[in-house]
Amino acid sequence: MKVDFKKSFLRDLKRVKDITLRHRVRETIELVERAQRLQEIKNIKKLRASDRHYRIGIGDYRIGLILEDETLIFVRFLHRKDLYRYFP
Repeated sequence: MKVDFKKSFLRDLKRVKDITLRHRVRETIELVERAQRLQEIKNIKKLRASDRHYRIGIGDYRIGLILEDETLIFVRFLHRKDLYRYFP
């Protein structure tokens, strides 16, 4: 799939100090790029708020995604307690 990154996602990622967590995010991004369909992406869940909002869980953190046409846009990367306050 095509991927795109919002400034908010990149800013959230810069705040993470844990190198292992950053590595897991990089692996997840590579997995999304290789996937042809959403069903091939591990740990992805559709949010109830909208038909095009999704999340991917990585430990205690979540990646907030928006599906537009054939592009997955990475919007936020926050702790699970904070994600739903700022996304969608």
